[in-house]
Amino acid sequence: MDSSSKPPVKFWKGNNLLIEKHPKLEECKLIYFPKINDVRGNLSVMEGNRQVPFEIKRVFFLYDVPSGATRGGHAHKALQQVVIALSGSFDVILDDGYDRRTFFLNRPHYGLYIPPGVWGELGNFSSNSVALSLVSELYDENDYIRDYELFKRMVLEGGWK
Repeated sequence: MDSSSKPPVKFWKGNNLLIEKHPKLEECKLIYFPKINDVRGNLSVMEGNRQVPFEIKRVFFLYDVPSGATRGGHAHKALQQVVIALSGSFDVILDDGYDRRTFFLNRPHYGLYIPPGVWGELGNFSSNSVALSLVSELYDENDYIRDYELFKRMVLEGGWK
């Protein structure tokens, strides 16, 4: 991923700066977990506030996803997460309201960090794939934004704070 930072997006009305936004896709990054090779089988370790950049409060996983199905389709106000392909492969499509980027995950020794304020969808699941999510918050339905048009308005109007 390109390590250079995008300049802020500025919205003007005449000579007045209305809003300055910093695209969040630049914060999404792959995290490589230590991999210990052994003839008996490999081992990878991930710990909260170490390899994972937050305290892990909840873990969930997706499996037996039917061919052609997508999961996700929402953004979070506060929750951070790391998504890992424990088995098989899938795409993670991220959208910060300004740009879209697709990440292909297919190895259990790296994960994708997704900050709050990013719309995410998972798709193109291979057969027998397992997607593991490590998240920073306990489940709270009020943290979810499930309407894409509302998400876009929140981005453009600075409604994340």
